[in-house]
Amino acid sequence: MTGSSLFVLGGARSGKSRYAQARAEAAGGSPVFVATAEAFDDEMRGRIARHQADRDARWSTVEVPRNLPDALDALNTKDALVLVDCLTLWVSNLLLADADIALAGRQLCHAISRFEGTLILVANEVGLGIVPDNALARAFRDAAGQLNQSVAATADEVVLLAAGLPLTLKPRGT
Repeated sequence: MTGSSLFVLGGARSGKSRYAQARAEAAGGSPVFVATAEAFDDEMRGRIARHQADRDARWSTVEVPRNLPDALDALNTKDALVLVDCLTLWVSNLLLADADIALAGRQLCHAISRFEGTLILVANEVGLGIVPDNALARAFRDAAGQLNQSVAATADEVVLLAAGLPLTLKPRGT
């Protein structure tokens, strides 16, 4: 028996992380925040610090820049409440490590499918802007878009945030 999975998408500063955190906190319990970001510069360190300051003492944090499917398996229990933020940074980490992103995406979807607790995943919707002008940026956009499609097909519920407003793309139970 599997639990429930929510996939939250949105553009930059759309409110997706805040929405995902509120949904996790409303579920009660002791949530685990799975952070995929790596702080390579002061700007990213500041972003991470702001996200950490938004979470209270009931949260624990696990940093997982690359091996996300195994981390989800390790956290997988019936009572688990896990928030992954964000899949877009995870794809970026994999791309820069020259990993097999398609394989990693399949492994992630399998981990989502077998997750027995409550799982919330956050990602940027990167396909609504202009076509990037360089090969690396296009490869990133394509990989993130493919992963978003796969995760959306796997998740029980999908919500898109635009201007802070949640738009249900896939209601739970469909």
